[in-house]
Order: sequence, then C-alpha cells, then structure tokens
Amino acid sequence: MQRIRLRYTKRGRLRFTSHRDFQRAFERALRRAEVPMAYSAGFTPHPKVSYANAAPTGTGSEAEYLEIALTAARDPEQLRILLDESLPAGLDVIEAVEARTSGLADRLTASVWELRLVGVDPADAERAVAAFNAADSVEVQRMAKNGMRTFDARPAVAHLETRDAQADRPTDQPCAILRLVVRHVTPAVRPDDVLSGLRAVADLAPPVPAGVTRLAQGLFDEETGAVTDPLAPDREAAPTEQSTVVVTAAAKAPA
Repeated sequence: MQRIRLRYTKRGRLRFTSHRDFQRAFERALRRAEVPMAYSAGFTPHPKVSYANAAPTGTGSEAEYLEIALTAARDPEQLRILLDESLPAGLDVIEAVEARTSGLADRLTASVWELRLVGVDPADAERAVAAFNAADSVEVQRMAKNGMRTFDARPAVAHLETRDAQADRPTDQPCAILRLVVRHVTPAVRPDDVLSGLRAVADLAPPVPAGVTRLAQGLFDEETGAVTDPLAPDREAAPTEQSTVVVTAAAKAPA
C-alpha cells in the first residue's frame, strides 16, 4: 500500500556493526515501533525491506539508505521518529520520504568519503594525492573469496583531494584529511583500496588505521562532479503540504 525510503547513519562504535547486525537490529525496531510491514510470500515470510549499497563494516556513514513496504499508510516523519527511538544511539534514522518514484538503487552511483589519517603529515598526504591523481592506473590487491585479486582502482576515483585538518585535530599529532568521491563500479573500489593505492604510488602508510566515514551517496553528475541527493526526486514529487522536512535525529540512550 505504501513504500517509505529511509536515510540512516552508522556513528561511533556502531560503525563496527556488520550489515547482518544492522538487519537484525532494524527488524527488531520495526516490531517495537509496531510498523504495519508487508511480508514476502513463502514458507518463511520476511518483512519487505530493500537495503541499498551498505557501507563496509568498520566505516562510519551519514548516508545509508533502505526502503520498506507497508500494508497501511503512515506519516513518514512520525514513522521516522518511532524507528529512530527504537534503534540504539549511532544507528539514527534521520530522514524518511514516501517513495513516489522508482529506482532508488539506480540513483546510488557514487559515494563521498572522508578519510582521517592520524599521524600523517598533511604535506606528505598532499604529495601522495598528487601522485595518485597523476597516475593512469593504480593496481591494488584485495583478498576475495577465490583468493587474492588484483585490479585497477584509479578509474573509479572521480575526485581525491586533501582537506585542512588544523581546526579539527583529535590530538596534537599530525592529521591529514582526505575527501574522496568514488564511482560505484564492478569490482567495487572501497576507501581501503584507495589507501592501498596511495601506499603503492607514494609509499604513504598511516601509522594507525584510518577513520573512514561516508558523507553522502547518490547519483554522480559527470559534468559537475557532484553527488546528488537520491531522495530529492521523491520529495519533489510529493504534494507541497506533505513535503518531508530533514531533521536531526533526536538524542537517544546508548545501546
């Protein structure tokens, strides 16, 4: 009867939850919030939830998306509040819109990532980024199910730059911040692959694991290099009086 699209986050220690962990937590939240879910047919029915391009385990995210199917209409904002209150702090539902267009997954063609490299001098990071951007190809390796796989990470990287980290240092240590736009291609190129590429082309090796956060994902505009909001078409198609307003998730008690 109704489809609702949600944007949610993975913050703090909840970035270490796997996609399966989130699925279990979200299905419990659906039951707690008494959401009138539609279920699949068959011997073991499951709630109709479509997950789109989940972030890798260990990375934070401000832009994860899913879609749910309901058997009765609900106000998207009220539903957002109920689900947000039913999830632990860090898994925050921050936006909900009624699905009025098709193809949400088709609009997730690129991601914007922030990489915090504590212990890396910004000047060294800038030189490594310049070498990466100048390279025609950057071969990296990743362990896959069938063994070690080698692939070129360079074509998927639409944009890579350093950012000023002086105003936001977690400690007195040097800290480099990278902003990365990656196209969603096959094989998928992850932030870790780009870090491997920086090590390959410029011997850049952070002394501690990088802090990785997905800031946005959506449709990539080849002309402008921008990543657009994937829920904008649904908001634009909604009647004016029912437009959904983006709000910051309310504070919740820790899990």
